[in-house]
Amino acid sequence: MPKLNRPPLPVIAEHDTPMPMRDGTVLRGSVHRPADGGPFPTLLVRTPYGEDSFRTAPVLPALRAGFAVVLQHCRGRGTSDGEFRPWLDEGADGHDTIGWITSRPWSNGEVVMSGMSYLAGCALQAAATRPPGLKAVVAAMTPHDFHDGLKYHGGAFALGSALNWGAFQAMLGLLHAAEAGEEVGPALGEVLRVLDDQETAVRTLPVGGVPGIPWWGDWTSHVARDAYWEGLAETLRHDRVEVPVMHVAGWFDLFLAGTLENHRRLGGPLVIGPWSHLAPGATGTGRLFFGAAASAQAIGLEERQMAFLAGEDTGPAVRIFVMGDDVWRDEEAWPLERAVGIPYYLHADGLLSPEPPSAAEPAVFVFDPRDPVPTVGGPTLLADPTNVGPQDQRDVERRPDVLCYSSEVLTSEVEVTGPVSVTLHAETSAASTDWTAKLVDVHPDGRAISVIDGIVRVLVPSGTFVVDLVATSQVFKAGHRIRVEISSSNFPRFDRNPGTGRTDSGEADLVVQHQKVYPDSYITLPIVPRRAIG
Repeated sequence: MPKLNRPPLPVIAEHDTPMPMRDGTVLRGSVHRPADGGPFPTLLVRTPYGEDSFRTAPVLPALRAGFAVVLQHCRGRGTSDGEFRPWLDEGADGHDTIGWITSRPWSNGEVVMSGMSYLAGCALQAAATRPPGLKAVVAAMTPHDFHDGLKYHGGAFALGSALNWGAFQAMLGLLHAAEAGEEVGPALGEVLRVLDDQETAVRTLPVGGVPGIPWWGDWTSHVARDAYWEGLAETLRHDRVEVPVMHVAGWFDLFLAGTLENHRRLGGPLVIGPWSHLAPGATGTGRLFFGAAASAQAIGLEERQMAFLAGEDTGPAVRIFVMGDDVWRDEEAWPLERAVGIPYYLHADGLLSPEPPSAAEPAVFVFDPRDPVPTVGGPTLLADPTNVGPQDQRDVERRPDVLCYSSEVLTSEVEVTGPVSVTLHAETSAASTDWTAKLVDVHPDGRAISVIDGIVRVLVPSGTFVVDLVATSQVFKAGHRIRVEISSSNFPRFDRNPGTGRTDSGEADLVVQHQKVYPDSYITLPIVPRRAIG
């Protein structure tokens, strides 16, 4: 336990310190270092979110652990010069900043980096440039790729998070320009209208017509993984990262897949809590309270991160929070070797069962993109911060365009821990459609609480389609039911599929889609044998 009432740590703090980059652009930030002793290793945190984000940086814990701390604004943000271009400059700028740090008289030549989300991406991109002096990285809740898992999931555009984040970044850029004396009134008014009424903005068709976001046209016009995305991918080459990396994820984070893939490619310790993107380390998410033990503080996560950055032993290779049991559990590796993938079939009568179906007739529904199935919870980053995580799906399930498949009432616990996917044998009347799937925990009182979901966009009328639901660790208790929902939209988390097969479709082009789902479709659940108690 940390000691209470510790005396203040004498610190030297320098603000708006200039740090020149190789192209002459000057970035700025703050430098914090112990007043006594040295030279010191340095923790570097780079952020595009301005001065306010410095307040959440682990400055005091790092100082107490013996680090100096450099908090730097990305170019075009805060007091740094230059133009902010998402992801493009972070590797080179991180490399140059590490060089600047190691040249300071108070530096011992060793640098570590830490961050969450975009900040973690900055750290990984810098690591991929192999800067001399970089020793370790903590990367929390960050994508592994800028196309797959960030802007596109299963081929569908991540509309809600892209709009929310993109408009916010556009606003920060205009405020930065205004501080430099530029006239930004009309442009700022445009992007503020988008931020103030995202409910209207997400319904813009074609999707690329949302105004005010400089990069929006690039994100929406490059649907496939083409040269545009490959160029960005070159800034995050996992094969060039040579330093140890610790990964932190949340079961309800929109970058869970990215963090798991970063861990698979880079190795290193992995921690997964029952957290969302905007509430990492919390005790509750969505409609569920997981208990005080679910918090990051309960497992000493910050202390473990500092120990990792200092090169010390950090304990188990993998630590996951098992929902339902609501306990932390240490594992040797991810995924769990003892988990057995078992198919549960989507029977025509609505039964979800490991027994193969006998009937062949499909379930049918009609999907109209003018009235899409709304996003209710999940791994979201929407304008409404409460629409996240486990939420009651009963209103959604009453819709005629949502198919529900439920197990019998469970007579014993079923633990699902690991990657989850749905394999659909399905058919549509349209040139293109989306298939969505959601895993749900149905409580004895009728609440249908979402666990995980996914989507796949297809350009053929029929076939076998796999919907990636990423992963979870969920114990379905005795007396509960396991449920799977199947539909064709999850809006505005993902953009609506107009059914035309084109990206320039307007409101008048939207096609009603007649859908069929065959009963040999199934969800693959990684079942973990339960240990006997007593």
